[in-house]
Amino acid sequence: MDGYLELVRAAKHGDADAFASLYQEIYEDLYRFAVFILKNPADAQDAVSEAVVDAFASVRRLRREEAFRSWMFRILSAKCKRKLKEYTHKTVEWSQELSEHLTAPETGDAAEHVQVRMLFWELPQQERMILAMHLFAGYTGKEIARQLHMNENTVRSKESRALKKLKDQWMKSDL
Repeated sequence: MDGYLELVRAAKHGDADAFASLYQEIYEDLYRFAVFILKNPADAQDAVSEAVVDAFASVRRLRREEAFRSWMFRILSAKCKRKLKEYTHKTVEWSQELSEHLTAPETGDAAEHVQVRMLFWELPQQERMILAMHLFAGYTGKEIARQLHMNENTVRSKESRALKKLKDQWMKSDL
């Protein structure tokens, strides 16, 4: 942890290599989060790139070194929300390219992964955002509530309902 905090301190003082090391450690999580939210690998890459550029430009203003990861996800979350507003009426089809970006073959059946992701994307946008922020970015209910300008109890309820919907749909699909 001390090495991590030293990298953050160095990045805050303008060390581009330190920032690159920090970014390299969390890139996959950032990208996975963006893909789950945006449903488009190219848009996810764009959102992550924009978030990194903004983060690098403002890293000096980061108040707490230990908050670097959540700070990066907050920036990315804002970028994803803007992207979603750009194409709120656009429908996205599941593609083989998307399957390849999201499937981790070493962790189980690829068809299962695809099915879970398809069920995930059937959820309303807000529920997807809450689940993604919690599961992929590691935000707490309180942090999600702050980010989405919602009551913490509402976030917990929506997350619970979303998980129940996923479970119910999963059970139906197995029959």
